[in-house]
Amino acid sequence: MESFSLILAIVVITALAFDFTNGFHDTANAMATTISTGALKPKIAVAMSAVLNLVGAFLSVEVANTISKGLVDETGIRPEVIFAALVGAILWNLLTWLVGLPSSSSHALMGGLVGATVASAGFGAVHGDVLVTKVLLPAVAAPVVAGLASLLATRFSYGIGGTADGEATRKGYRAGQIASAGLVSLAHGTNDAQKTMGIITLALVAGGSIAPGSNPPTWVILSAGLAIALGTYIGGWRIIRTMGKGLTDLEPRQGFAAQTSAATAILASSHLGFSLSTTHVVSGSVMGAGLGRKGGVVRWSTATRMFVAWALTLPAAALVGAGAESVTDLGDWGTAVVAVFLIAASAAIWKISRREVVDHTNVVEETDEPAGVVTAAIAAVTPPPVGTVTEDLTATIPAPVTLSAPAAEPAPAAPATPPAAAV
Repeated sequence: MESFSLILAIVVITALAFDFTNGFHDTANAMATTISTGALKPKIAVAMSAVLNLVGAFLSVEVANTISKGLVDETGIRPEVIFAALVGAILWNLLTWLVGLPSSSSHALMGGLVGATVASAGFGAVHGDVLVTKVLLPAVAAPVVAGLASLLATRFSYGIGGTADGEATRKGYRAGQIASAGLVSLAHGTNDAQKTMGIITLALVAGGSIAPGSNPPTWVILSAGLAIALGTYIGGWRIIRTMGKGLTDLEPRQGFAAQTSAATAILASSHLGFSLSTTHVVSGSVMGAGLGRKGGVVRWSTATRMFVAWALTLPAAALVGAGAESVTDLGDWGTAVVAVFLIAASAAIWKISRREVVDHTNVVEETDEPAGVVTAAIAAVTPPPVGTVTEDLTATIPAPVTLSAPAAEPAPAAPATPPAAAV
Protein backbone atom coordinates (compact mmCIF):
# COMPACT_ATOMS: atom_id res chain seq x y z
CA MET A 1 0.00 0.00 0.00
CA GLU A 2 1.09 3.59 -0.59
CA SER A 3 3.12 5.43 2.06
CA PHE A 4 1.01 7.81 4.12
CA SER A 5 1.73 11.05 5.89
CA LEU A 6 -0.52 12.30 8.70
CA ILE A 7 -2.18 14.95 6.53
CA LEU A 8 -2.80 12.39 3.80
CA ALA A 9 -4.46 10.05 6.28
CA ILE A 10 -6.65 12.93 7.47
CA VAL A 11 -7.65 13.71 3.89
CA VAL A 12 -8.58 10.09 3.16
CA ILE A 13 -10.69 9.83 6.34
CA THR A 14 -12.41 13.13 5.55
CA ALA A 15 -13.07 12.00 1.98
CA LEU A 16 -14.73 8.83 3.24
CA ALA A 17 -16.78 10.96 5.66
CA PHE A 18 -17.96 13.00 2.68
CA ASP A 19 -18.79 9.77 0.86
CA PHE A 20 -20.88 8.72 3.85
CA THR A 21 -22.83 12.01 3.79
CA ASN A 22 -23.22 11.61 0.02
CA GLY A 23 -24.82 8.22 0.66
CA PHE A 24 -27.51 9.33 3.11
CA HIS A 25 -27.99 12.64 1.30
CA ASP A 26 -28.73 10.88 -1.99
CA THR A 27 -30.70 7.84 -0.78
CA ALA A 28 -33.81 9.73 -1.87
CA ASN A 29 -32.61 9.70 -5.47
CA ALA A 30 -33.11 5.95 -5.72
CA MET A 31 -35.80 5.14 -3.19
CA ALA A 32 -38.02 8.16 -2.48
CA THR A 33 -40.67 7.32 -5.08
CA THR A 34 -40.56 3.60 -4.27
CA ILE A 35 -41.18 4.34 -0.60
CA SER A 36 -43.83 7.01 -1.19
CA THR A 37 -45.92 4.76 -3.45
CA GLY A 38 -45.67 1.82 -1.05
CA ALA A 39 -43.78 -0.45 -3.46
CA LEU A 40 -41.20 -1.22 -0.74
CA LYS A 41 -41.03 -0.75 3.01
CA PRO A 42 -38.58 2.03 3.98
CA LYS A 43 -35.92 -0.10 5.68
CA ILE A 44 -36.00 -2.76 2.96
CA ALA A 45 -35.68 -0.07 0.31
CA VAL A 46 -32.58 1.56 1.81
CA ALA A 47 -30.91 -1.83 2.43
CA MET A 48 -31.44 -2.82 -1.20
CA SER A 49 -30.11 0.55 -2.36
CA ALA A 50 -27.01 0.22 -0.17
CA VAL A 51 -26.04 -3.16 -1.63
CA LEU A 52 -26.51 -1.98 -5.21
CA ASN A 53 -24.53 1.21 -4.58
CA LEU A 54 -21.62 -0.95 -3.46
CA VAL A 55 -21.88 -3.12 -6.58
CA GLY A 56 -22.08 -0.05 -8.84
CA ALA A 57 -18.86 1.35 -7.40
CA PHE A 58 -16.90 -1.42 -9.12
CA LEU A 59 -18.41 -1.02 -12.58
CA SER A 60 -16.54 2.04 -13.87
CA VAL A 61 -13.82 4.61 -13.06
CA GLU A 62 -14.54 7.18 -15.78
CA VAL A 63 -16.04 9.77 -13.43
CA ALA A 64 -13.21 9.24 -10.93
CA ASN A 65 -10.70 9.96 -13.68
CA THR A 66 -12.57 13.16 -14.61
CA ILE A 67 -12.06 14.46 -11.08
CA SER A 68 -8.55 13.17 -10.40
CA LYS A 69 -7.09 13.99 -13.82
CA GLY A 70 -9.23 16.60 -15.55
CA LEU A 71 -10.85 19.24 -13.33
CA VAL A 72 -7.78 20.80 -11.70
CA ASP A 73 -4.03 20.70 -12.26
CA GLU A 74 -3.08 17.73 -10.10
CA THR A 75 0.64 18.52 -10.12
CA GLY A 76 0.20 21.76 -8.18
CA ILE A 77 -2.29 20.59 -5.55
CA ARG A 78 -1.34 19.94 -1.91
CA PRO A 79 -3.29 17.49 0.32
CA GLU A 80 -4.39 20.44 2.46
CA VAL A 81 -6.22 21.88 -0.55
CA ILE A 82 -8.25 18.71 -0.95
CA PHE A 83 -8.99 18.66 2.78
CA ALA A 84 -10.34 22.22 2.55
CA ALA A 85 -12.47 21.25 -0.45
CA LEU A 86 -14.00 18.36 1.48
CA VAL A 87 -14.85 20.64 4.40
CA GLY A 88 -16.93 22.86 2.11
CA ALA A 89 -18.68 19.87 0.54
CA ILE A 90 -19.51 18.13 3.83
CA LEU A 91 -20.93 21.23 5.49
CA TRP A 92 -23.14 22.01 2.48
CA ASN A 93 -24.40 18.43 2.42
CA LEU A 94 -25.30 18.54 6.10
CA LEU A 95 -27.01 21.93 5.91
CA THR A 96 -29.20 20.96 2.96
CA TRP A 97 -30.00 17.61 4.62
CA LEU A 98 -31.09 19.46 7.76
CA VAL A 99 -33.69 21.46 5.83
CA GLY A 100 -34.65 18.49 3.65
CA LEU A 101 -33.52 19.94 0.33
CA PRO A 102 -32.23 17.51 -2.32
CA SER A 103 -29.20 19.50 -3.47
CA SER A 104 -26.25 18.07 -5.35
CA SER A 105 -23.46 16.38 -3.39
CA SER A 106 -21.50 16.25 -6.63
CA HIS A 107 -21.60 20.00 -7.15
CA ALA A 108 -20.78 20.59 -3.50
CA LEU A 109 -17.62 18.56 -4.00
CA MET A 110 -16.78 20.29 -7.27
CA GLY A 111 -17.41 23.72 -5.77
CA GLY A 112 -15.25 23.00 -2.74
CA LEU A 113 -12.43 21.69 -4.93
CA VAL A 114 -12.54 24.66 -7.30
CA GLY A 115 -12.68 27.20 -4.45
CA ALA A 116 -9.81 25.63 -2.51
CA THR A 117 -7.70 25.26 -5.67
CA VAL A 118 -8.21 28.90 -6.67
CA ALA A 119 -7.33 30.04 -3.14
CA SER A 120 -4.14 27.96 -3.24
CA ALA A 121 -2.86 28.17 -6.83
CA GLY A 122 -5.01 30.73 -8.63
CA PHE A 123 -7.56 30.43 -11.42
CA GLY A 124 -5.02 28.96 -13.80
CA ALA A 125 -4.99 25.69 -11.85
CA VAL A 126 -8.63 25.04 -12.73
CA HIS A 127 -9.35 23.58 -16.17
CA GLY A 128 -12.23 25.77 -17.23
CA ASP A 129 -13.13 23.74 -20.31
CA VAL A 130 -13.61 20.58 -18.24
CA LEU A 131 -15.61 22.50 -15.64
CA VAL A 132 -17.98 23.82 -18.31
CA THR A 133 -18.37 20.73 -20.49
CA LYS A 134 -18.44 18.00 -17.85
CA VAL A 135 -19.93 19.78 -14.83
CA LEU A 136 -21.89 22.95 -15.62
CA LEU A 137 -23.56 21.97 -18.90
CA PRO A 138 -24.72 18.57 -17.57
CA ALA A 139 -26.04 20.37 -14.49
CA VAL A 140 -28.36 22.44 -16.67
CA ALA A 141 -29.23 19.80 -19.24
CA ALA A 142 -29.70 16.77 -16.99
CA PRO A 143 -32.91 17.75 -15.14
CA VAL A 144 -34.48 19.09 -18.35
CA VAL A 145 -33.73 15.98 -20.40
CA ALA A 146 -34.71 13.60 -17.61
CA GLY A 147 -37.88 15.59 -16.89
CA LEU A 148 -39.02 15.55 -20.52
CA ALA A 149 -38.28 11.84 -20.83
CA SER A 150 -40.20 11.12 -17.63
CA LEU A 151 -43.16 13.28 -18.71
CA LEU A 152 -43.43 11.46 -22.05
CA ALA A 153 -42.99 8.05 -20.40
CA THR A 154 -45.73 8.85 -17.89
CA ARG A 155 -48.19 9.96 -20.55
CA PHE A 156 -47.38 6.90 -22.62
CA SER A 157 -47.95 4.57 -19.69
CA TYR A 158 -51.32 6.14 -18.90
CA GLY A 159 -52.22 6.08 -22.59
CA ILE A 160 -51.64 2.38 -23.08
CA GLY A 161 -52.91 1.32 -19.66
CA GLY A 162 -55.91 3.56 -19.21
CA THR A 163 -58.45 0.75 -19.53
CA ALA A 164 -56.51 -1.84 -17.51
CA ASP A 165 -57.76 -3.10 -14.17
CA GLY A 166 -56.65 -0.64 -11.49
CA GLU A 167 -55.33 -3.03 -8.84
CA ALA A 168 -53.60 -5.35 -11.33
CA THR A 169 -51.97 -2.36 -13.02
CA ARG A 170 -50.74 -0.96 -9.72
CA LYS A 171 -49.17 -4.28 -8.74
CA GLY A 172 -47.41 -4.55 -12.08
CA TYR A 173 -46.01 -1.04 -11.90
CA ARG A 174 -44.91 -1.55 -8.29
CA ALA A 175 -42.87 -4.54 -9.40
CA GLY A 176 -41.44 -2.40 -12.19
CA GLN A 177 -40.67 0.32 -9.66
CA ILE A 178 -38.63 -2.05 -7.54
CA ALA A 179 -36.58 -3.08 -10.58
CA SER A 180 -36.08 0.50 -11.76
CA ALA A 181 -35.17 1.66 -8.21
CA GLY A 182 -32.50 -1.01 -8.15
CA LEU A 183 -31.21 0.27 -11.47
CA VAL A 184 -31.05 3.84 -10.12
CA SER A 185 -29.11 2.60 -7.07
CA LEU A 186 -26.69 0.75 -9.30
CA ALA A 187 -26.29 3.83 -11.49
CA HIS A 188 -25.76 6.00 -8.42
CA GLY A 189 -22.89 3.77 -7.36
CA THR A 190 -21.29 4.05 -10.79
CA ASN A 191 -21.42 7.86 -10.62
CA ASP A 192 -21.35 9.22 -7.08
CA ALA A 193 -19.07 6.68 -5.41
CA GLN A 194 -16.50 7.46 -8.08
CA LYS A 195 -16.33 11.10 -7.06
CA THR A 196 -14.83 10.15 -3.73
CA MET A 197 -12.51 7.70 -5.50
CA GLY A 198 -11.34 10.58 -7.69
CA ILE A 199 -10.76 12.87 -4.69
CA ILE A 200 -8.76 10.25 -2.79
CA THR A 201 -6.73 9.45 -5.90
CA LEU A 202 -6.03 13.16 -6.37
CA ALA A 203 -4.89 13.35 -2.74
CA LEU A 204 -2.58 10.37 -3.22
CA VAL A 205 -1.05 12.07 -6.27
CA ALA A 206 -0.70 15.36 -4.38
CA GLY A 207 0.96 13.55 -1.48
CA GLY A 208 3.40 11.76 -3.77
CA SER A 209 2.04 8.30 -2.93
CA ILE A 210 1.15 7.38 -6.53
CA ALA A 211 2.21 8.71 -9.92
CA PRO A 212 0.16 11.38 -11.71
CA GLY A 213 -2.36 9.91 -14.14
CA SER A 214 -2.88 6.74 -12.10
CA ASN A 215 -6.27 5.06 -11.86
CA PRO A 216 -7.84 4.62 -8.40
CA PRO A 217 -6.21 1.75 -6.48
CA THR A 218 -8.41 -1.21 -5.57
CA TRP A 219 -8.51 -0.33 -1.87
CA VAL A 220 -9.76 3.15 -2.78
CA ILE A 221 -12.60 1.69 -4.87
CA LEU A 222 -13.57 -0.72 -2.08
CA SER A 223 -13.48 1.83 0.73
CA ALA A 224 -15.42 4.42 -1.25
CA GLY A 225 -18.05 1.83 -2.17
CA LEU A 226 -18.44 0.72 1.45
CA ALA A 227 -18.69 4.29 2.75
CA ILE A 228 -21.44 5.33 0.34
CA ALA A 229 -23.29 2.04 0.93
CA LEU A 230 -23.25 2.57 4.69
CA GLY A 231 -24.49 6.14 4.31
CA THR A 232 -27.25 4.94 2.00
CA TYR A 233 -28.38 2.36 4.55
CA ILE A 234 -28.60 5.03 7.27
CA GLY A 235 -31.19 6.70 5.06
CA GLY A 236 -31.56 10.43 4.46
CA TRP A 237 -35.17 10.40 5.60
CA ARG A 238 -35.66 14.17 5.51
CA ILE A 239 -34.80 14.36 1.82
CA ILE A 240 -36.73 11.17 1.07
CA ARG A 241 -39.86 12.87 2.46
CA THR A 242 -39.31 15.96 0.29
CA MET A 243 -38.62 13.97 -2.86
CA GLY A 244 -41.39 11.44 -2.31
CA LYS A 245 -44.19 13.62 -0.94
CA GLY A 246 -43.18 17.28 -0.83
CA LEU A 247 -42.52 17.75 -4.55
CA THR A 248 -45.50 15.95 -6.07
CA ASP A 249 -47.83 13.02 -5.42
CA LEU A 250 -46.94 9.94 -7.43
CA GLU A 251 -48.78 6.79 -8.39
CA PRO A 252 -46.85 3.54 -9.07
CA ARG A 253 -46.74 4.00 -12.84
CA GLN A 254 -45.43 7.55 -12.41
CA GLY A 255 -42.73 6.30 -10.07
CA PHE A 256 -41.74 3.64 -12.58
CA ALA A 257 -41.50 6.21 -15.40
CA ALA A 258 -39.48 8.62 -13.26
CA GLN A 259 -36.98 6.06 -12.05
CA THR A 260 -36.47 4.43 -15.42
CA SER A 261 -35.79 7.79 -17.05
CA ALA A 262 -33.38 8.77 -14.28
CA ALA A 263 -31.45 5.51 -14.38
CA THR A 264 -30.99 5.77 -18.14
CA ALA A 265 -29.60 9.30 -17.88
CA ILE A 266 -27.24 8.47 -15.00
CA LEU A 267 -25.81 5.35 -16.62
CA ALA A 268 -25.24 7.20 -19.89
CA SER A 269 -23.41 10.02 -18.08
CA SER A 270 -21.23 7.56 -16.15
CA HIS A 271 -20.22 5.91 -19.42
CA LEU A 272 -19.26 9.30 -20.89
CA GLY A 273 -17.39 10.41 -17.76
CA PHE A 274 -19.75 13.28 -16.91
CA SER A 275 -19.77 14.19 -13.23
CA LEU A 276 -23.54 14.34 -13.26
CA SER A 277 -25.71 15.32 -10.31
CA THR A 278 -27.98 12.35 -9.65
CA THR A 279 -30.09 14.70 -7.52
CA HIS A 280 -30.76 16.96 -10.50
CA VAL A 281 -31.63 13.99 -12.71
CA VAL A 282 -34.03 12.35 -10.26
CA SER A 283 -35.66 15.65 -9.26
CA GLY A 284 -36.28 16.48 -12.91
CA SER A 285 -37.71 12.99 -13.48
CA VAL A 286 -40.06 13.28 -10.51
CA MET A 287 -41.35 16.67 -11.66
CA GLY A 288 -41.80 15.36 -15.20
CA ALA A 289 -43.77 12.39 -13.88
CA GLY A 290 -45.93 14.72 -11.79
CA LEU A 291 -46.79 16.84 -14.81
CA GLY A 292 -47.28 13.82 -17.07
CA ARG A 293 -50.41 12.57 -15.31
CA LYS A 294 -53.72 14.33 -15.87
CA GLY A 295 -54.59 16.01 -12.62
CA GLY A 296 -51.02 15.61 -11.39
CA VAL A 297 -49.27 18.75 -10.20
CA VAL A 298 -45.90 19.91 -8.92
CA ARG A 299 -45.57 21.93 -5.72
CA TRP A 300 -43.63 24.78 -7.23
CA SER A 301 -42.87 26.40 -3.87
CA THR A 302 -40.79 23.33 -2.95
CA ALA A 303 -39.32 23.17 -6.46
CA THR A 304 -38.30 26.83 -6.26
CA ARG A 305 -36.41 26.26 -3.02
CA MET A 306 -34.65 23.34 -4.68
CA PHE A 307 -33.66 25.47 -7.68
CA VAL A 308 -32.24 28.14 -5.36
CA ALA A 309 -30.24 25.50 -3.48
CA TRP A 310 -28.92 24.13 -6.78
CA ALA A 311 -27.78 27.59 -7.87
CA LEU A 312 -26.05 28.24 -4.54
CA THR A 313 -24.31 24.87 -4.21
CA LEU A 314 -21.21 25.52 -6.33
CA PRO A 315 -20.46 29.08 -5.10
CA ALA A 316 -21.31 28.35 -1.45
CA ALA A 317 -19.12 25.25 -1.27
CA ALA A 318 -16.40 27.13 -3.17
CA LEU A 319 -16.42 29.99 -0.65
CA VAL A 320 -16.19 27.62 2.31
CA GLY A 321 -13.46 25.63 0.58
CA ALA A 322 -11.50 28.79 -0.18
CA GLY A 323 -11.84 30.01 3.41
CA ALA A 324 -10.77 26.66 4.80
CA GLU A 325 -7.76 26.62 2.48
CA SER A 326 -6.73 30.08 3.66
CA VAL A 327 -6.66 28.81 7.24
CA THR A 328 -4.88 25.52 6.48
CA ASP A 329 -2.25 27.52 4.58
CA LEU A 330 -1.12 28.93 7.95
CA GLY A 331 0.41 25.61 8.94
CA ASP A 332 -0.40 22.50 10.92
CA TRP A 333 -2.26 24.43 13.59
CA GLY A 334 -4.45 25.97 10.87
CA THR A 335 -5.35 22.50 9.61
CA ALA A 336 -6.19 21.49 13.17
CA VAL A 337 -8.45 24.52 13.57
CA VAL A 338 -10.34 23.65 10.38
CA ALA A 339 -10.71 20.03 11.51
CA VAL A 340 -12.11 21.08 14.90
CA PHE A 341 -14.48 23.51 13.19
CA LEU A 342 -15.75 20.78 10.86
CA ILE A 343 -16.41 18.38 13.74
CA ALA A 344 -18.10 21.05 15.89
CA ALA A 345 -20.29 22.31 13.05
CA SER A 346 -21.33 18.76 12.10
CA ALA A 347 -22.22 17.96 15.71
CA ALA A 348 -24.27 21.16 16.00
CA ILE A 349 -26.22 20.36 12.84
CA TRP A 350 -26.94 16.84 14.09
CA LYS A 351 -28.14 18.18 17.45
CA ILE A 352 -30.49 20.64 15.75
CA SER A 353 -31.90 17.81 13.61
CA ARG A 354 -32.96 15.95 16.78
CA ARG A 355 -35.56 18.62 17.52
CA GLU A 356 -37.77 17.16 14.81
CA VAL A 357 -36.84 13.59 14.07
CA VAL A 358 -37.67 12.15 10.64
CA ASP A 359 -37.02 8.43 10.22
CA HIS A 360 -38.48 5.32 8.59
CA THR A 361 -41.51 5.43 10.91
CA ASN A 362 -42.84 8.79 9.71
CA VAL A 363 -41.14 9.40 6.36
CA VAL A 364 -44.32 8.78 4.35
CA GLU A 365 -46.46 11.21 6.33
CA GLU A 366 -48.00 14.01 4.30
CA THR A 367 -46.15 17.30 4.38
CA ASP A 368 -47.71 20.65 5.16
CA GLU A 369 -46.27 22.15 1.99
CA PRO A 370 -48.92 24.32 0.27
CA ALA A 371 -49.55 23.63 -3.37
CA GLY A 372 -49.27 27.26 -4.43
CA VAL A 373 -51.50 29.42 -6.61
CA VAL A 374 -50.37 28.02 -9.98
CA THR A 375 -50.64 24.41 -8.88
CA ALA A 376 -54.07 24.94 -7.33
CA ALA A 377 -55.32 26.59 -10.52
CA ILE A 378 -54.04 23.72 -12.69
CA ALA A 379 -55.64 21.17 -10.40
CA ALA A 380 -58.96 23.01 -10.51
CA VAL A 381 -59.29 22.97 -14.31
CA THR A 382 -57.62 19.62 -15.12
CA PRO A 383 -59.82 16.52 -15.16
CA PRO A 384 -58.71 13.68 -12.88
CA PRO A 385 -57.00 10.63 -14.38
CA VAL A 386 -59.00 7.71 -15.68
CA GLY A 387 -59.99 5.25 -13.00
CA THR A 388 -59.97 7.64 -10.05
CA VAL A 389 -63.40 9.24 -10.38
CA THR A 390 -65.14 6.67 -8.22
CA GLU A 391 -62.59 6.97 -5.43
CA ASP A 392 -62.65 10.77 -5.56
CA LEU A 393 -66.43 10.89 -5.41
CA THR A 394 -66.55 8.39 -2.60
CA ALA A 395 -64.02 10.39 -0.65
CA THR A 396 -65.62 13.79 -1.17
CA ILE A 397 -69.42 13.24 -1.27
CA PRO A 398 -70.98 12.56 2.11
CA ALA A 399 -73.11 9.47 2.51
CA PRO A 400 -76.83 10.11 1.94
CA VAL A 401 -78.92 10.63 4.99
CA THR A 402 -81.97 8.35 5.29
CA LEU A 403 -85.00 10.05 6.71
CA SER A 404 -87.32 7.67 8.56
CA ALA A 405 -91.02 8.33 9.02
CA PRO A 406 -92.02 9.40 12.51
CA ALA A 407 -93.20 6.54 14.63
CA ALA A 408 -96.98 6.30 14.84
CA GLU A 409 -98.46 7.20 18.16
CA PRO A 410 -99.94 4.21 19.96
CA ALA A 411 -103.74 3.94 19.84
CA PRO A 412 -105.48 4.84 23.07
CA ALA A 413 -106.32 1.81 25.13
CA ALA A 414 -109.97 0.77 25.14
CA PRO A 415 -111.71 1.58 28.40
CA ALA A 416 -112.01 -1.34 30.70
CA THR A 417 -115.44 -2.99 30.81
CA PRO A 418 -116.96 -2.50 34.18
CA PRO A 419 -117.82 -5.69 35.99
CA ALA A 420 -121.40 -6.80 35.83
CA ALA A 421 -123.49 -5.68 38.76
CA ALA A 422 -124.47 -8.39 41.11
CA VAL A 423 -128.18 -9.13 41.11
